Amino acid sequence: MTLAPEGRTEIDVAGGGCACCAIDTTTDASAPVNAATDASLVEASFGVAGMTCGNCVAHVTQELTAIDGVDAVEVDLVNGGVSGVTVRSRAPISDAAIAAAVEEAGYRVAER
Repeated sequence: MTLAPEGRTEIDVAGGGCACCAIDTTTDASAPVNAATDASLVEASFGVAGMTCGNCVAHVTQELTAIDGVDAVEVDLVNGGVSGVTVRSRAPISDAAIAAAVEEAGYRVAER
């Protein structure tokens, strides 16, 4: 952040996007949420199009972890491309449930 002439404040935003989408470097948005090491968990991986920042990751993660049975969500963010998402659960989660959760967050499931 820099103080500009006439008292305006300029914020440098890395990676494009607006200030609300700036990547928060104080947290690791790609870190697994509730990561479990139980070998009995089912793992499903898929792509999500359109995420650009940690806030996007948080929205998708929140919607996916709200699905009954989901124990962990891990996101490999690809700014503006197709990000890799892995869901770990005690039982298989339907593709329709995953797609609905991703769409509720404002994004869409895509091929990787």
